[in-house]
Amino acid sequence: MGKMSALSLCFLLLADLLDLAFGYLTVTIEPLPPVVVGETVTLKCNFKTDGRLREIVWYRVTDGGTIKQKIFTYDAMFNTNYSHMEDYRRREDLVYQSTVRLPEVRISDNGPYECHVGIYDRATREKVVLASGNVFLTVMSPPNNISVVAENTPAPFSRYQAQNFTLVCTAKGGKPAPSVYFKRDGELIEVISYISPTVGDEGGGSAGVRGARPLISRDLDDTKLQKSLSLLGPDGRPGRLYTESPKRSYTARQPRLEPSPATEAIPETVVSREFPRWVQSTDPLYFFSNTHIPQSDGSVLVQAKLTWTLNPQLDNDALFSCEVKHPALSMPMQTEVTLAAPKGPKLLMTPARAKVGDTVRITVQGFQVGSPGNEVFPEPLFTWTRVGGRLLDGSTEREGKELVLERVPADLNGSMYRCTAQNPLGSTDTHTRLIVFENPSMMKNTQNQNSGSLGLHTLRLTLLPLVLTVTAELT
Repeated sequence: MGKMSALSLCFLLLADLLDLAFGYLTVTIEPLPPVVVGETVTLKCNFKTDGRLREIVWYRVTDGGTIKQKIFTYDAMFNTNYSHMEDYRRREDLVYQSTVRLPEVRISDNGPYECHVGIYDRATREKVVLASGNVFLTVMSPPNNISVVAENTPAPFSRYQAQNFTLVCTAKGGKPAPSVYFKRDGELIEVISYISPTVGDEGGGSAGVRGARPLISRDLDDTKLQKSLSLLGPDGRPGRLYTESPKRSYTARQPRLEPSPATEAIPETVVSREFPRWVQSTDPLYFFSNTHIPQSDGSVLVQAKLTWTLNPQLDNDALFSCEVKHPALSMPMQTEVTLAAPKGPKLLMTPARAKVGDTVRITVQGFQVGSPGNEVFPEPLFTWTRVGGRLLDGSTEREGKELVLERVPADLNGSMYRCTAQNPLGSTDTHTRLIVFENPSMMKNTQNQNSGSLGLHTLRLTLLPLVLTVTAELT
């Protein structure tokens, strides 16, 4: 027992001697809370030692620790602030702090940082004893852009059966990924979450199902409601969304019930509306999916999809908003769209007085009935046809916001053209008549050509007797 005590005492004395010879050094870095892009960050490295300071080096660690980028160096040999430590034999505990400021941090500044401190070996005065500490800097970035679009548009509407409709909300620039949710007319939508569907997977079938929120009550004309039996399952409940293919469009295309009066804002123009052939009267189920896509700059692009069976009578003029929450934001970001069917394309024909041979352009210039901004969402599909015949190029129809008729002939005078604007909520037509006037320059050229032909014919008749006379005399 006595031998063990003596041995322990020897070890303690040896450790004390080593400590006196080499000194000691401890390094700690104060932890940092998450910071937001653009803020200024101060990294603080605290170290305690009884030795003589040699250097302080700060590193930024990248590529999983394989690369260390030097961002700050302090060399005590060329600084007189530490001259009071020249007596290295005097045992004295001193506490120091090294700070590094990172102004206007970026996402790329996110990651680990290391503080390395070196002191001189007390025994040799030349060797350097090193110690280090590390800290992780978390840089947050709020989303810088959010948008809502309808999936797979422009697209026609379905006249006879219900189809699915999908809103896609995209949030860009966020780190970490923000949370995204949808509201309808200012109220949070209860959704059924599902992972991107695969073949044979009924979206949301295995997800936790919550009851769909009843839609806001609207006045409906019961005499016009005709429940489509094709939308109901064997038990009389609404059928599930069709999500057989992940790339297949969910876009619901249905006509609207609400009629609007015809307008004749443009002479020779008639606006007509097509009314729905069916109405779904059941409350929809909203299906929600969320996809995170990492970006090269360290941010995360988030795409959230809201899918339901569109009902044009209930959904027309409904306000849908996408809201984004993020820890770097004091309040959610929001963008919104109002579902609206087209209300009669407003057409502009140039030139105003088309003449034979001119190139005529008929262009869509907004809509004749609607809100002050004439906003229609989703983007409508425009189709051009000629009533009672083919277009000038021989085609039966043409898509786009402009119809071009090159070198119109006189026989197109009085022809009627139809512009059909449609989106999943409804369809509307505008008819306009083409009036072709005579072209004086072309008539003058024609007269000149006719006069020249007549003079040549007279000259030929005059020369004919002379030729005959000369021939007779020679004979």
